[in-house]
Amino acid sequence: MSYQVLARKWRPKSFGTLVGQEHVVRALSHALATGRLHHAWLFTGTRGVGKTTISRILAKALNCESGVTAEPCGVCSACTAIDADRFPDYVEMDAASNRGVDDMAALLDQAVYAPVQGRYKVYMIDEVHMLTGHAFNAMLKTLEEPPEHVKFILATTDPQKIPVTVLSRCLQFNLKQMPPGHIVDHLSRILTAEAIEFEAQALRHIARAASGSMRDALSLLDQAIAHGAGRVEELQVTHMLGTVGDDHLFAVLDGVRDGNVEALLGVADDMEVRSLSFDAALQTLASLFHRIALLQFAPGAIGDEAECAQLSPYAEVFDPEFLQLAYQIAIHARDELSLAPDDYAGFTMCMLRLVAFRPEQPAALGGQGGSGSGGEGRVRSLPARAHPVSNPPAPSRGGEPGSAPGRAGAVRPLANETVKTSLQLVDSTPVAGVAVVPAATPSSAEAGDDGQPGASADSVPPWMDLPPEAQEGLPASRTAKAGSNETLRVGATRPAILPGQVMQDEARGVDRMAVPGAASDAATATDDFSARLASGDWHGVVRELALGGMLRELAQHCEWVGLVDGRIALRLAPPHKHLLSMNPDLVDRLGEQVCKRMESARRVVIEVGEIAGETPAQRDAAVRQVRHVEAVAALERDPFVRELIERFDATLVEASVKPL
Repeated sequence: MSYQVLARKWRPKSFGTLVGQEHVVRALSHALATGRLHHAWLFTGTRGVGKTTISRILAKALNCESGVTAEPCGVCSACTAIDADRFPDYVEMDAASNRGVDDMAALLDQAVYAPVQGRYKVYMIDEVHMLTGHAFNAMLKTLEEPPEHVKFILATTDPQKIPVTVLSRCLQFNLKQMPPGHIVDHLSRILTAEAIEFEAQALRHIARAASGSMRDALSLLDQAIAHGAGRVEELQVTHMLGTVGDDHLFAVLDGVRDGNVEALLGVADDMEVRSLSFDAALQTLASLFHRIALLQFAPGAIGDEAECAQLSPYAEVFDPEFLQLAYQIAIHARDELSLAPDDYAGFTMCMLRLVAFRPEQPAALGGQGGSGSGGEGRVRSLPARAHPVSNPPAPSRGGEPGSAPGRAGAVRPLANETVKTSLQLVDSTPVAGVAVVPAATPSSAEAGDDGQPGASADSVPPWMDLPPEAQEGLPASRTAKAGSNETLRVGATRPAILPGQVMQDEARGVDRMAVPGAASDAATATDDFSARLASGDWHGVVRELALGGMLRELAQHCEWVGLVDGRIALRLAPPHKHLLSMNPDLVDRLGEQVCKRMESARRVVIEVGEIAGETPAQRDAAVRQVRHVEAVAALERDPFVRELIERFDATLVEASVKPL
């Protein structure tokens, strides 16, 4: 006896054995049970999802000798003849090869005659969208009012090409693609019945490769059995399909988790040696990130307990925000493979992106970044800066703040030099009830060898007095000063300091807390987290917490309100209230981070309202603005730049200047 392929041998014979199309089975079963039979059905769906199978089961249900039923017996002459494709009253016509009006006319001429053996004549037209326009027009009248003994079943993979006049005359059922879980379960039952040894993970690879088609899955299973000499093993299946095994993919996840670039490159090298598809690897990797994210937010969506146990360690380690970013990196890297020098380069760059953008130790602007290997400290944090409206230290040529006084190469103010800038400096108008600390005179110990003051917290910045024409774009509050001080001198006096504001002395490396009514030199340096929180230094608190992702964004845009009934009260500006609506548990997570750094528990409460003071994000933006002004001024004083401007009429594009 000749061998029969699994796709034909295990074709479902009844609605009860049909897999993955429960919505169609329910509608047809109820119609057959109640006798509400339509004269035309249209089944749509991709290849291998059961269109022809359902039409044969429906033909048996209509012509079974036990009567019209949703459960045909399968043993009567009509049922066995339909299964063997020799029932005279069940006609399957391929519209791809019989697509003309003459073919349709011949079929309709036969439809008027009574059935030969069965109860109904059933015409199944496969790939009906291939019929010509004249053929569709020829069948419209018969399709609308056929004889009582005629039933039409139409099947297509492209319903968009069927005229609406035909669609309106049929009951349309859209068949779904088979979920991988359904395919794995069905293949397991078949292999168990066939007494063939198999590995469950191998079936998962086949289910993914089938892309929702049960027939494709059964064909691949036939090939896997032959490839494995009667056994279905994961290693053999991956070799047969040319796909990347789970060992490679989970090695990638381990490397990303540990920040181990060498391990990731080793995976890429091994894949290249084995000629595995990098495109398929990125596709499956994106699917893995998707499954891990599902496990975090909706554990019930993953019904496979083995898969849950395998992915749970990664769901606990990876942040939800990073998983979203990693998923985007993977899918975009797949699109960019064709643009890469070669697939290996595109894949390895994707691995490096996953490591580079993983915030192992995220820090807000002004925080202290970590160091070390293994992925730690990869997020480079900018050095702490002074408040943007305070006196900034003079930068060195190398761009490092806090240069020693008198060091060679330090940038010093040039006498009688006009600084041309169109940037508006941050307003430093004193706040009512807040002390203004006067600028300290540099001592002789802090002066350089040439008598010029060195870089210190109270030194004059590298620009001189702004000329009157440079003050036209500034706010009125900057030019209208009390007394006889009509000329704006940046850094001549230290501006107002809000309660709990930290002044960072970059030259000395000392944090000083400016308290209302007290001189800045009365503050003491401290790294104690509780002291910062008690004093209301929210900027310092955010910097020390080293948050990441959406949590960092929320903390950066919050203003310190105070400690109310043992709770930390913060205020969020209305433009940023979407941070709370997108992820309501961010407030609880922020409270957990604060509690980890304190001995006593503190709950964080955030209200939405107008900002009265200053948020860490605003302070950081002002710091960047001052640094940009410093960089522009330093370039304009540079002899080489000045020579270019004077000799070649060059223009300094200030927006392109990036401070070091």
